Amino acid sequence: MLLRRSAAEAIGTALLLAAVVGSGIMAQRLSQGNQAIALLANTLATGAALACLIQALGPISGAHFNPAVSFADALRGGLPWREVPAYWSAQLLGAAAGVAVANAMFGLPAFFISHHARSGAGQWLGEFVATFGLLLVIWGCAKSRSPSVGMAVAAYIVAAYWFTSSTSFANPAVTIARGLSDTFAGIRPQDAPAFVLAQFLGAASATLAFAWLSPIGRSGADAVLVSHDGRSE
Repeated sequence: MLLRRSAAEAIGTALLLAAVVGSGIMAQRLSQGNQAIALLANTLATGAALACLIQALGPISGAHFNPAVSFADALRGGLPWREVPAYWSAQLLGAAAGVAVANAMFGLPAFFISHHARSGAGQWLGEFVATFGLLLVIWGCAKSRSPSVGMAVAAYIVAAYWFTSSTSFANPAVTIARGLSDTFAGIRPQDAPAFVLAQFLGAASATLAFAWLSPIGRSGADAVLVSHDGRSE
């Protein structure tokens, strides 16, 4: 049922953003100005939360929590295009709710615009690379029918936090929502569109590249990204 799957996407994305932003606030407060320690704490909390959420909600919705992943899934036929708007809406609303909860838990306004500048060709390339790699991991797990996709995705994101110049947002919903928190994990809203464009380009490029490297049918995608056959309302 599309309503249940959309609700799972909203809840999962909300909890993911609560982990990203909340751990960023906690890390900044406890690290005494040590940016490396703060980023490490933020990274580990995000990766751990992501692995758990994929494991818990994957059987319901596919645990995309990411408009770029839903877009890529639709490109390969796993998610019907008519259902993409519902997934995207749920992910964006969930992301905003997660940021509001994280901010409120730490005594901050539910929403306050970030002034954290993240711009330039190097960071845009970082987002392309981060999202390209993320989708390559997902499609590789789908091809091999790996039961550990949650751990693989989380491990890649943890690594990409450190090897990309942008600290690997790799998610349009995350990017937009992080503009609503002027904290460690924030991004200026005016910097978000270029990040989002790079993310979609990375997702599309990885999907097309993997289709050529190792063709994968719809049944292969369904092994990890959860079959959507007959689940429309």
